[in-house]
Amino acid sequence: MRSPLPLFHKATFSTLVRAQRDTAITFDNYAALLRRCASERSLQDAHRIHCHMTMSGIPPLSLGNKLIDVYLKCGAIHDARQVFDAIPKPHIVSWNAMLSSYVRSQRSHEALSLYKRMLAEGVVPDEFTFSTVYKAFTDLDLVALGAAAHAHLIVSGVDGTNPFVGSSLVDMYAKSGRLADARMVYDRVHNKDVILATALVVGYSHNGEHGDAIKLFQEMIKERIFPNDFTFASILIACGNMEDLRKGLYVHGVMVKMGFKLGCSSHTSLLTMYSRCGLIDDALKVFDTVPNPNTITWTALIGCLVCNHREEVALSMFGNMLSHSFRPNAFTLSTALRACSALALFEQGKLVHALAIKVGFDSSQFVCAALIDTYGKCGQIAKARIIFDDLPELDVASSNCMINVYALNGHGVEALRIFEMMKVQGLKPNDATFVGVLSSCSNAGLLDEGRQVFSFITNHYDKGPSIDHYGCMVDLLGRAGKLEEAEGLLTKIKNPDKVLWRSLLSACKIHGRLDLAKRVARNILELDAGDNGTYILMSNIYASLGQWEEVMRMKSTIRRIKVKKDPAMSWIEVDREFHSFMAGDMDHPKAKEIYTELEKLITRTKELGYVPNTKYVLQEMDEVEKERSLYCHSEKLAVAFGVMNSHGKCHKPITIFKNLRVCGDCHSWIKLVSIVVGKQIIARDSKRFHHFKDGLCSCNDYW
Repeated sequence: MRSPLPLFHKATFSTLVRAQRDTAITFDNYAALLRRCASERSLQDAHRIHCHMTMSGIPPLSLGNKLIDVYLKCGAIHDARQVFDAIPKPHIVSWNAMLSSYVRSQRSHEALSLYKRMLAEGVVPDEFTFSTVYKAFTDLDLVALGAAAHAHLIVSGVDGTNPFVGSSLVDMYAKSGRLADARMVYDRVHNKDVILATALVVGYSHNGEHGDAIKLFQEMIKERIFPNDFTFASILIACGNMEDLRKGLYVHGVMVKMGFKLGCSSHTSLLTMYSRCGLIDDALKVFDTVPNPNTITWTALIGCLVCNHREEVALSMFGNMLSHSFRPNAFTLSTALRACSALALFEQGKLVHALAIKVGFDSSQFVCAALIDTYGKCGQIAKARIIFDDLPELDVASSNCMINVYALNGHGVEALRIFEMMKVQGLKPNDATFVGVLSSCSNAGLLDEGRQVFSFITNHYDKGPSIDHYGCMVDLLGRAGKLEEAEGLLTKIKNPDKVLWRSLLSACKIHGRLDLAKRVARNILELDAGDNGTYILMSNIYASLGQWEEVMRMKSTIRRIKVKKDPAMSWIEVDREFHSFMAGDMDHPKAKEIYTELEKLITRTKELGYVPNTKYVLQEMDEVEKERSLYCHSEKLAVAFGVMNSHGKCHKPITIFKNLRVCGDCHSWIKLVSIVVGKQIIARDSKRFHHFKDGLCSCNDYW
């Protein structure tokens, strides 16, 4: 007998032809050739060998299992299935190979169909079979059928206490939220390994049982089950979600003590843990130790910075990521847009939008929602709506963002239309949806509509109204002057917090209701005797009513308890550079020119009827001094600087920002400035946007 054909490289067909000319090809020849095709993943050669076997009259029974193996290793599941179906009684190895390939290819439905056929033909599953089908049940979220398969395993006498099968069972139960069953399986496994333990740690972490995840991790260390990268990544996420720095440091210490070399997953989780515990500088140090950060690590760092209000640094890191030639994903782009949104960086947001288009993520659900939010918080309502209208499919997240855009910009009717559109499309509103709708009603003074929405939440929403919904409703009633109704609503809440009461106190200031304000202030101070906002609001209420003795008493209390009041500040972006102003500010390099421009604007607005409203000066001084004080408000300085730098930019609006609520006097003045300069002026304060044009404001003087 001739010896088997020598192994070859990319010459299978010619070798077969030559061998056929010389002598018959033996079983061992075909077996050797198929092994070579499998090792080299050569699908074309496998097809030729299969064809040659068929022409030679060799039935698939003899070498069918090897052919199946070759086709599966080459990714040709369809060809493998054809061979499999032609074999009268495939070996259990082939059954398992087919099942495993279907699951790996995310074709779990076909895997389970094949499993049913296997049982119908009387083939006895082994531990590899069960391990695979449990993964299929997990993928399809068919835990009840998976539990039945678990029972079948027990009845079949297959050893279910080995880590291999146990890991799949634990994963299946844990991912479906059946943690007690997952733990029961875990406890019955004799020789536990890191894969089994990690499956349960991940299950606890994903289901919010972070404390149990940490306890299990400690058990692993005691039992000398050494964690891997996925274990550390999951347990650090649990520590971060709990904001438990002590346990996070413990896990980090274990990693150092073990001499564990961190992979990208554990590095990413470690910096996220430090960030969520408020140690952003430590998170940055962790990032600096990553030898080869990937896109996920970069994205995690940028997200950590944004969550810790370090948006400028986040955008700088985003730029560094791009300069290192890393391709951002949808999460990276949406996170960068969140930074632009928080800082109202319109030009920067446009650049990120352009990048999203370039890399093909402009239709991503996450990116679209972030773009709507960014454009909306930059006052660009039309651009936000274009993104919304171009969505390939309406979803809750993007709808909520669009509702919030309209709420922020005072377009309550449009927000309600989006809400109705969601209901027509069959989208189920969530808590955030209702907060946005109620806020839009509050900002637009839509009292009846707001009442209807709140009634819908109370009577038809499964969860009922949340604290945030009550807060929006109190704000709506308070702004509309329905203070007693707002107070009555608060009494219906079991334990109203100080934020809810302070919302009513702000309404008392707007409507000058000192009697109710005193009562509300007492309720707040009973909850928090050192609440800064209450003392400042009460001082302002007394000042607005001219009760200067009470103002002095409140200021004395404020000094005694060392209350810090945020100073009013306005800023404006000109040529990608920010310029900030405080009342009476003389520190700007162009202060002289700014005040000269401001005097011109005040003179021209007075010609149009502007009269300084000195009731907004909350200090005791004569009328002339009050008027001078009003002239130097930070928003007026920002507008004057914007006018100075708007020449030649005919269509571009002047956009300013303020950290507190815009002053009523400044609001009236800016309306007239929009006539004087013939431009739209956009002002974003701590509550909302004001769009001034032709002497009118989008808020209709209701804010």
